[in-house]
Amino acid sequence: MVLLQASHVTKLFGNNTILSDVTVTLQSGERAGLVGVNGAGKSTLLKIMAGEMKPDAGEVIKPKNVTIGYVSQHGSLIPENSIEEELLSVFNPLKKIENKLRELELALSRQEVLADENKYQQFIDEYSKLSEIFKEKGGYSYHSAVRSVMHGLNLNALGKDVKVKALSGGQKTLVALAKLLLQNPDVLMLDEPTNYLDINTLNWLEQYLKSFSGALLVVSHDRYMLNSLVNVIYELENSKVTLYNGNYSHYLEQKAKNIKQQVKEYKKQLAEINHMKEFIQKNIARAATSKRAQSRRRMLEKTALADPPQQLKKVKFDFNIKHRSGKEVLKVQNLSIGYENKIISSNINFLIERGESIALVGPNGAGKSTLLKTLIGKVKSLSGEIKFGSKVKFAYYEQEQAKLNSSKQVLQEVWDEYPQLNEADIRTTLGNFLFSGDDVEKNVCDLSGGEKARLTLAKVMLSEANFLILDEPTNHLDIFSREVLENALVDFPGTILFVSHDRYFINKIATRVLELSKQGVVSYLGDYDYYIYKKQKLSPVPNSTINSDKPAAAKQQKDKEKYLQNKEKQRLKRKRERRLNELEKYIKECEDKIENLEIMLCSPEIYQDYDKCLQINNELQELKKQLDQHYTEWLELEEVNAFE
Repeated sequence: MVLLQASHVTKLFGNNTILSDVTVTLQSGERAGLVGVNGAGKSTLLKIMAGEMKPDAGEVIKPKNVTIGYVSQHGSLIPENSIEEELLSVFNPLKKIENKLRELELALSRQEVLADENKYQQFIDEYSKLSEIFKEKGGYSYHSAVRSVMHGLNLNALGKDVKVKALSGGQKTLVALAKLLLQNPDVLMLDEPTNYLDINTLNWLEQYLKSFSGALLVVSHDRYMLNSLVNVIYELENSKVTLYNGNYSHYLEQKAKNIKQQVKEYKKQLAEINHMKEFIQKNIARAATSKRAQSRRRMLEKTALADPPQQLKKVKFDFNIKHRSGKEVLKVQNLSIGYENKIISSNINFLIERGESIALVGPNGAGKSTLLKTLIGKVKSLSGEIKFGSKVKFAYYEQEQAKLNSSKQVLQEVWDEYPQLNEADIRTTLGNFLFSGDDVEKNVCDLSGGEKARLTLAKVMLSEANFLILDEPTNHLDIFSREVLENALVDFPGTILFVSHDRYFINKIATRVLELSKQGVVSYLGDYDYYIYKKQKLSPVPNSTINSDKPAAAKQQKDKEKYLQNKEKQRLKRKRERRLNELEKYIKECEDKIENLEIMLCSPEIYQDYDKCLQINNELQELKKQLDQHYTEWLELEEVNAFE
């Protein structure tokens, strides 16, 4: 059954087309993910489907009795309510029934009602009817539902009696999300629900949504959640929507195959057109073949060349190091962190060695950001020792981008920190981070969250540090920019310590996980999945699961094989990328040489010298042959990358 449909929806803002003839259909029990770059129009589409915004064309179709749950802001919250009162307000209709039942109970205990058999029976019938409705609608379980959601989303840590008006923006969004889940609508639409959640809360939300019985449409940058939760992906790109069956990984595979097929068909059409042009050129002047050539020319004039497959303009990260560090990069002993007299965590001990990529995880409030700031000296340690190894140069990425000067222009912000670089180099770097043309003259204060993140990462890249300390580097980046960042960090020849709630990102980057708590840190060798596996293995388990060692061992072996396969795949991809860079360099060198030789041939002293002309022509032919070979290899490697 179709619960909600956006049918042929078009939306314009001024002269910009955000959505063009977009159709999205949500069936009963369907779990759909909506992906696309920042600014593609995902939130706009959700608002239109929720009825908060009108489309310029098309319509939203919804059966009369279907309820929709959607929250993008926290404007529906009542400031004077406590967190618990706000959540319990979802069940106001039930509370009215509950109050009526209490009134009936009191009435049934009165002597005058007991003495009147007809009135007594009338109250009993009403009480029975209301009790049945109360039971069916969850009247006996709504208090436990509220407690469960508060616990799952870690709202208990804020305090159930805290007023809404005292909460931060992120905390209000969390309360609004809790209300939405408790409403249990037929269609649930979530816009970046994983923001402000730590890993434990993310896992809880994921399990909650898996058990949700209605239709789900979620906009999220959390690829781990999209992989485990959704069964269809809608991609919003260039104002159009494309449907892909399966989870996020299947979407990537299908998209790569589609691009490869489009490239193949485009090249085939180009080859056919070039062949026709060549035939026309050779045969148009010959009497015997002139008619055929003219026929081909008419055919060519009617042939519409398809648009080349559109490749997204992506950020290009490339982190290099100037000097190699010693083997021991960072040693921390008996460290206590916090502010003034408040200790957040103590007894912190760990050693980081060159080449490691370490994820620092833990619940919100555990002190992850504080630990990073303490390591770099931004926050004073309460006790203990922090020792950096020899030749270690660190670069710190701060999630709040507090180091950016809001009054400066983008170009000046980078140039002031790296005055030894010339303007062309700065502009090239900013171009790799999607700041081109007039963008470099924007004021920092006018940048979006994603633009500030890219600007900060550009500054980190230029530092050529051999130890990267990154606090939530994927925040504000769209999915595609996250993937480029991941690939750059996988290839980074130095050492990385990072905080992230992005489980997919941790899985791809981490070689070790440090879990931070009040008592210190615990080290787990491997990626995020292995960290979870080890935690579950070390945790007390029910008797029914004691004999499950063999399946777990089989899963562990399978995970290990998958991990090794992915590593090998990444290694081969990096090898291809290096070769592509080499080929681009060779192609440019060949083209420059060819251009110089062709200029030389035009000079009188050369074209009047037969031997010299012959020598240069031979060089030209050899260079053009090399250029063709380089282009052929480059295209083949690009096809392989597009397929994968």
